[in-house]
Amino acid sequence: MIVTTEAWGNIPLLHIHKEETKKDAPIVIFLHGFESGKEHNLHYAYQLAQQGCRIILPDAHLHGERDEKLDQVEISLRFWEIILTSIEEVGLIKHELEKQGYLSDQKIGLAGTSMGGITTLGCLTVYPWIEAAAILMGTPGYVELAKAQIASVEQKGFKVPLNEEERKNMFYTLSKFDASNHPDNLVETPLFFWHGEKDPVVPYEPTAQFIATLRKQHNNKNIVLMNEKSAGHAVSRKGLLASMEWLANRLA
Repeated sequence: MIVTTEAWGNIPLLHIHKEETKKDAPIVIFLHGFESGKEHNLHYAYQLAQQGCRIILPDAHLHGERDEKLDQVEISLRFWEIILTSIEEVGLIKHELEKQGYLSDQKIGLAGTSMGGITTLGCLTVYPWIEAAAILMGTPGYVELAKAQIASVEQKGFKVPLNEEERKNMFYTLSKFDASNHPDNLVETPLFFWHGEKDPVVPYEPTAQFIATLRKQHNNKNIVLMNEKSAGHAVSRKGLLASMEWLANRLA
């Protein structure tokens, strides 16, 4: 497996593929989780590469090589800035792939864990070119999650540096990428969801409700939900293997 460290614009990333992978191989952009980094997800990339995919694994804003030495409270307060920046940068990565001659006929997919899964759902609301997506521990409800995060921070005694007008503007911006507000944008895209039912960080129930809504207007074969009753906020090996095999097969 070939792993090269590259920078596309201001985005540091890993470009991963097997030596024999052809230029027209399917492509997956894989988005890491909060306070993680591109290299921490090489086990996902390995599974995809073994199945003939080319993988692009970027560092998110304020993460990995882009770390600005923020403490946990400071970076938590910029969570949605990171998400929105990543949504924009997925578009920039796709543009760079086109410039490098990778997107002639091959399919392109998107996947991510936790924050990366949340970002993936936001990308699905605005990018119709995503052929398939794997959402691991993600949630579609941007506004709902943002309100819960603010309440949690305030309950711990920290002051959120947003007045009422700024909060209203933030919720309005997030609503544009909130997949629960735009389910019609997702109904044509094959989706794989993995979620632990005991997840204390990204609750399972909103995801399950969203999938039920999608299935009312979607071919059931295009949506897979793999929920594990005893799992928390960590993807099981079973979930890793199943999700990456499914994604590679959908893009083949």
